[in-house]
Amino acid sequence: MKRALISVFNKTGVVDFARGLVDLGFEIVSTGGTARHLSSAGVPVISVESVTQFPEMLDGRVKTLHPRIHAGILAQRDKTEHMQTLSENDIEPIDVVCVNLYPFSETINRPDVSRTEAIEQIDIGGPTALRAAAKNAKDVWAVADPSDYSAVLSGIKSEDATLRSQLAAKVFSITAAYDTTIAHYLNPEPFPEKLTMTYQKRQALRYGENAHQQAAFYAKEYPSKISLASAKQLHGKELSYNNIKDADAALSALSEFDQPAVVAVKHMNPCGIGLGDDIEQAWDKAYSADKMSIFGGIVALNRSVDLATATKMHALFLEIIMAPAFDDDAYAILAKKKNVRLLTIGLGKAQPGELEAISVTGGLLLQNKDLQTEAITDMTVVTEIQPTEAELKALQFAQTVVKHVKSNAIVVATTDQTLGIGCGQMNRIGSVELAISAAKKQPRFNEAVLASDAFFPMDDCVEYAAKHGIHAIIQPGGSIRDQDSIDKANELGIAMVTTGVRHFRH
Repeated sequence: MKRALISVFNKTGVVDFARGLVDLGFEIVSTGGTARHLSSAGVPVISVESVTQFPEMLDGRVKTLHPRIHAGILAQRDKTEHMQTLSENDIEPIDVVCVNLYPFSETINRPDVSRTEAIEQIDIGGPTALRAAAKNAKDVWAVADPSDYSAVLSGIKSEDATLRSQLAAKVFSITAAYDTTIAHYLNPEPFPEKLTMTYQKRQALRYGENAHQQAAFYAKEYPSKISLASAKQLHGKELSYNNIKDADAALSALSEFDQPAVVAVKHMNPCGIGLGDDIEQAWDKAYSADKMSIFGGIVALNRSVDLATATKMHALFLEIIMAPAFDDDAYAILAKKKNVRLLTIGLGKAQPGELEAISVTGGLLLQNKDLQTEAITDMTVVTEIQPTEAELKALQFAQTVVKHVKSNAIVVATTDQTLGIGCGQMNRIGSVELAISAAKKQPRFNEAVLASDAFFPMDDCVEYAAKHGIHAIIQPGGSIRDQDSIDKANELGIAMVTTGVRHFRH
């Protein structure tokens, strides 16, 4: 008779699985709570103690860690000496190992958990038994996921060696992720000598950045609230690779603002950001900031979408609309377009120390997210001309936006609305020209200030800005030719402040 070892924390579906194994001629060996659970359901069970001839000990820390278990799992059936050793030591082969692990991730994500309690949820015997079975997958079924129970029963009947191999690979993925989570918990150093990361597949994508590229979306097990991985899609087509990247950029910018705000993104750059007393007013400012580029864009709002705002958005072609909630009548009008994606999102700030990873050929770049925000008190006036109170407020808003724009980045803005954005140019003056050209079309251009993500290497940007109606500039400073730009600002009568903080975004 064949033998199966079953020892699970998650008991979902295990009774039916065990019954299926019994029907296929297996006898069941089980431990502790799993054995009691199966027995109470009428499944015949052999206790692990009767196999090992040792009691479970050390508060259950030692149950299956015994040669009578692991020799039965690891013995290669086609090796005469292995089978002879089992026979000489009266050890029965184990043909199925069904184990799932203590819930370490769930435990450490409880706000009240102690380190002692967390360490007790580090499973030792479970991963060991699974890895042994996966190593010997030619002869043994390694089953770590309850969702596989039905497939395993069918695979045993059909002697599906391919499935057995796939399950073995899955085991090593699961145990690797488990060990990674433990390692991060015990050593929270963000940049360790050996970097391991674990993510859960959230969505298979139709294609990647282009139709000839394959792609999938992976998420952290417990992503932050203001994250696309935590969003819930209510309506529309599934998200594409580019949708996900653009939506992430929109949420990152949206997290900067507490007052009603709307962020519109196109190709990873904001094309309009507006603040208001309510969400409709914020929408009006974001939309009017660039009525052309918002077409086919991604929009994120930090207040519930009401009917008035929804009616205005419905008149446009938008790929994605994200908000904490949609009023019923607002949802009804937006959902009339079958393809627009409507998502609900959480709100909040990114947490200090949060990391972002960028792949490069053969490697990975890892850094802290740019969460630096400059207050008015962090600004140093370097010109004879002093900015007004309104200009200081506009400079602060523009500086907040500029760090979400691809370098070279220039933002022209008022206190509550972007007017023009220049991004991704190989020289800074090119971005200045683009931003001002767009901003000059806006009725509020007489209020315009300009923010730069990095210093001016020469005074041409200041001269261009001043001659085209900019009243004040904010920039990090730090160039060996800073004084040239300061002198030019004084000559042309505009205010300049520096922050000492650069905000490149490549």
